[in-house]
Amino acid sequence: MSRIAIRVEGLSKRYQIGRLPSRTSPGRGNGDDRWIWALRDISFEVREGEVLGIVGRNGAGKTTLLKILSRITRPTTGFVELRGRVGSLLEVGTGFHPELTGRENIYMNGAILGMRKSEIDRKFDEIVAFAEVEKFIDTPVKRYSSGMAVRLAFAVAAHLEPEILLVDEVLAVGDARFQKKCLSKMEDVGQRGRTVLFVSHNMPTINRLCPRSLLIDGVLLMDGPSPAIVSAYLNSGQNTAAAREWPDPAQAPGGEVARLRAVRVRGRDGRIADTVDIREPVGLEMEFDVLKPGYVLLPHYHVFSEAGALAFEAVDTDPTWRRRPRPVGRYRSTAWVPGNFMGEGMMYVEAALITMEPVITQFWERNVVAFQVLDPAEGDSARGDWMGRMEAAVRPLLHWETQFEPVAEPLFPMVR
Repeated sequence: MSRIAIRVEGLSKRYQIGRLPSRTSPGRGNGDDRWIWALRDISFEVREGEVLGIVGRNGAGKTTLLKILSRITRPTTGFVELRGRVGSLLEVGTGFHPELTGRENIYMNGAILGMRKSEIDRKFDEIVAFAEVEKFIDTPVKRYSSGMAVRLAFAVAAHLEPEILLVDEVLAVGDARFQKKCLSKMEDVGQRGRTVLFVSHNMPTINRLCPRSLLIDGVLLMDGPSPAIVSAYLNSGQNTAAAREWPDPAQAPGGEVARLRAVRVRGRDGRIADTVDIREPVGLEMEFDVLKPGYVLLPHYHVFSEAGALAFEAVDTDPTWRRRPRPVGRYRSTAWVPGNFMGEGMMYVEAALITMEPVITQFWERNVVAFQVLDPAEGDSARGDWMGRMEAAVRPLLHWETQFEPVAEPLFPMVR
């Protein structure tokens, strides 16, 4: 079993946010001091070679935790034990002096990490090539764009071989191609036995990169496998889950004709599923009671991505009940979404039932259930060999055909 690389015990951090000024004496404060606890009594351990995700809302204390681990700030109570050198990337240009050139900042950061000049010399060309700043390596960093600064900062942090690498949500500054390079490099860092703590709001990246994650909100809420942590985080602010039921018909949404009794997300095995493999079919199940006979009823769903985009609509096309009035009773309608159709991330479901002729909405429940779509980045998925982020709400696995025709002469004459 690997050794403990990071041990955090009873960690708390309190900040003073000022005093209320006196109206009679503007220059002196007579109010009570105001304090805010960014972290309260957090404890966990990270083993060598582990890649740990840290998840939480804005203001949850994630960056404060990394700043304490980086020794940028001191805890109010508790302690931290670290084994090995720590490299941190907490914001654009972390640790860079704006007046120094890119070259000078590389050597300065290496010295801060305790590296010899010969070690930095050995890694120098690799760092510059990775950051793609060869033309500007002798330009002061203050003249770099934010993208250039984050590229160089990440390259320094990842290539100067700290035993522990702390990365905050800074990769969003870079373009998609560079994000892919960074993620591949972080996977490589973990595979080489170095420890990584990764803060991000990109949940698919957390799932793909980090086997284990922490969910924090000032305190440590959960510690476990990343899919469970991500599901809990995304559901926490939405009051949604993979199943919702109304046991009491008097409390159930609906009208005089029909009432909703349950909406559920089911995996291909029929079980309730809050997390589904992107390659597998997903069942959206609606259970409802018909209270009055003689009405043609149309169940349907609207499915939204975590970004709020309408991914798709689904209308009941079961020929048994299409254009046929339904007798009184309980119905369970399930729409099966095929595998390799939805995009990666959280999906939110709206469930509705409408009578036809006349058109009357019996119920329309928004964000009634939700589920997480995960891409294992292996096997037969629509991702193929692409490891970067894919933004689309739907991502079908399409059939591709390629035709090739060799040519004897160049298609374009050479310019002399």
